[in-house]
Parts: sequence; C-alpha cells; structure tokens
Amino acid sequence: MKILFISDIFGKPGRNLVLDKLPVLREEQGAGFVVANGENAASGAGITKNIAEKLLAGGVDVITTGNHIWRQKDVFPLLSSSNRIIRPENYLSGNPGRGWTVAGRDGARLAVINLMGSLYMEAPRGAFQVIDDVLAAIPGDVVHILVDIHAEATSEKVALGYYLDGKVTAVIGTHTHVQTADETILPGGTAYITDAGMTGPHDSVIGVDKEIILNRFLTQMPARFEVAEGDVRIEGVLIDAGDDGRATAIRRICISE
Repeated sequence: MKILFISDIFGKPGRNLVLDKLPVLREEQGAGFVVANGENAASGAGITKNIAEKLLAGGVDVITTGNHIWRQKDVFPLLSSSNRIIRPENYLSGNPGRGWTVAGRDGARLAVINLMGSLYMEAPRGAFQVIDDVLAAIPGDVVHILVDIHAEATSEKVALGYYLDGKVTAVIGTHTHVQTADETILPGGTAYITDAGMTGPHDSVIGVDKEIILNRFLTQMPARFEVAEGDVRIEGVLIDAGDDGRATAIRRICISE
C-alpha cells in the first residue's frame, strides 16, 4: 500500500493547488489512499463544509484537522454525519464528530486517527491517554493505520512515535507548518516524521502575509491575519507499507505551483 499524506492545507492558495494537482499526483505516485490535514483550509483558520466537500470530491479520502476545528461552525453537522472528515480524538466525547475512521478503496482499508498535543495546546485529554482505546476499537483485520499528531512540541511528537512504534503504520506530525528532515522508519516498522510541512504559500510566515507578522512583532499591536499568496507548494509525505501493516519507506514531497 502507498499512502500520500498532504500536510496542513492553508487557505485558498493551498486548497486550489491540491485540487489542481492531486489527480495527476495521485496517479504519478501510485497512491492508494490520500489523507490531508485541512486544519487551516478556510482562510487559515478551520475548514468549512463547502471546502471539505470540495476536497473530498477532488480526491482526498480522509481529512484530518486540529486545534482550529471549531472555528467554522457550519462544518459541525458534516463532522457528525461523515466518516471522511475527523477531528482530534482527545477532544471530549460529546463534541461534534469523531477522532478516527476506517476508509476503504479498491478492496483495501486504512484506519486514520487524529490526535492533538497537550503541550502548549488545549487538548482536554492527553493523546497518550486515549490512543490505546482507539487502537483496541479498530477492527482486527485493518492492519494499516495512520496517525496524524497535530502538536506544537517536538518532544511530544517524538515520544508518541516511539510509543506507537510497531503498533501503527505511520505517525505523521502536523501543526508547525515547517517540514522537518527527520523522516525515518522506526525499529518496529512505523514510519515517522515530526512535521510534514504546509501546503500553501511559502512566501509568508507559516502561511500568513509576512508584512503583517513583521509589523506585529515590531509594534506588539494586534492585527488581522491575511493569507499570503506567493510560492505556493504542496508538502507532505509518501509512505510505502507491506501487507503486514509495517512501513517500508517514507519520503518527503514538496511540489511547487
């Protein structure tokens, strides 16, 4: 199995590039499943129902999210009705949506789990406290499992990677929007990267117009964030896995507009 993970779609530039390039990219890479983090797809803050449906219709199999998921209220009903868009499992069980799902395509199945970090973020429950229950609930015949850990702290992501080594196919870090160069196959056969990067405008400060951010640092005055436009790229990783669910390769991708 080959899994294409598209990291942190940011604003209109990011989602338009995904919709434009994904059909060809999927075919070129031979990806059986495409998972995309849509955390910032709506002007850099959350995702709307309309945007989610366009991404799903455009070739994304499962959308993961993160700490901005509650920013766009019109997506709440879709979170509750669809098994193709998920929010972090460690939000409260009574919150809209679900934290994991199983996707099927051409006779193959992939479980996708969404977690959020605790350090410097506001996850109501710890990722380490909920993950074992999720793994126990996944049907036993589903051997390919991808985890999106949306977290600020590098230490928390690395620790989760080691904790899940041999239990899941891949642990993919998101949230910081800067692609790290530490992709690896852990000893137990789990593919890992601390952050898969950002799909959006890179002539920016992690997606936002750089002049706005520079002025904010210089003046310490609040300002409305605006999505930047230049140097738009798709970033993420491509994962190869065997029939036993163990990863055999992980490769970073970076595709410019």
